[in-house]
Amino acid sequence: MRQSQTHLSPIGRLVDNLLEASVIGSFSRVGYLARRRIGHWAPLGEQKGRHVVVTGATSGIGFEVARVMSRLGASVTIIARNEERSKKAVEQISQESPDSAIDFVLADMSEFASVMEASKVLLSRNRPIDALIHNAGALSHTFTLTKEGSEATLSTHLLAPHLLTQLLLPLLEQASPSRVIMVSSGGMYTQKFTLKTLEMSALHYDGVVAYARAKRAQLVLGHEWARRYETKRIVFHVMHPGWVDTPGISSALPVFHRLMGPLLRKVNQGADTIEWLAANPVALTSSGKFWLDRQERLEYKLSRTRSLSPLEDQKILWDWCNKKIEGYLKN
Repeated sequence: MRQSQTHLSPIGRLVDNLLEASVIGSFSRVGYLARRRIGHWAPLGEQKGRHVVVTGATSGIGFEVARVMSRLGASVTIIARNEERSKKAVEQISQESPDSAIDFVLADMSEFASVMEASKVLLSRNRPIDALIHNAGALSHTFTLTKEGSEATLSTHLLAPHLLTQLLLPLLEQASPSRVIMVSSGGMYTQKFTLKTLEMSALHYDGVVAYARAKRAQLVLGHEWARRYETKRIVFHVMHPGWVDTPGISSALPVFHRLMGPLLRKVNQGADTIEWLAANPVALTSSGKFWLDRQERLEYKLSRTRSLSPLEDQKILWDWCNKKIEGYLKN
């Protein structure tokens, strides 16, 4: 008899804990392969009749999620900014899964106005959303402001996804119980959340730090979403995929990519927990959790990053995000 994906034997739990403590063992391909074996992971079930929306799905992890969910029978909507790449992704997935229902909506996930227009398209179609997956993102070493005046890394990873979720709530509520999944990064373990340091200036900008702070903030905001919507039958989860060999990593962190290359996860390995959270009923039994390799994970590895007032942080960040996007919620 197979074990549940979220329950391990005592020996399995020991192995999992040792991997997690080592970081390299946890985040690398080694962790994925070991955990899949000790967890006796079952295949994901059929997803026919469900609608999944994935941002940033023309390549890498997002494309793999869209491909797998389509193969399992779900209808999939890709949100991406490039029309040519979106058409190519849809064509590739359609060729692999001829019976799939996959389409795309154009949006730049760093621009609030673009996100709002995409939401209008989805709302006009009136198709309930069973899973909304926020995957779009990039690590940039250059300070950039969006048209709305927000720092681009923060806008792409935090503010725009927050706006899109709020705008699509009617479709998520129609499909309830539904799920919102935020793709974070293990880099968030290096940063403590403080609102004062969240939005970096051009003078002191460090792309790696800005990225990690935005990823930490995703988790803080995810907790507040879960707290506010615990009675609405929408669950909110944040996960990180480990160290994955994607074009984004090779271009943004070339030295890391070169040194860790043999240990980096394949794209399908990084995407697995996203697909599991989107597909498995176990994900509906909790909300506001942080995941890696089908297991809930601790949120802190360094004492200096621990918050002394997490609930207050959540509320402060929620109000700050809403203030940033308030003009687009009224339109």
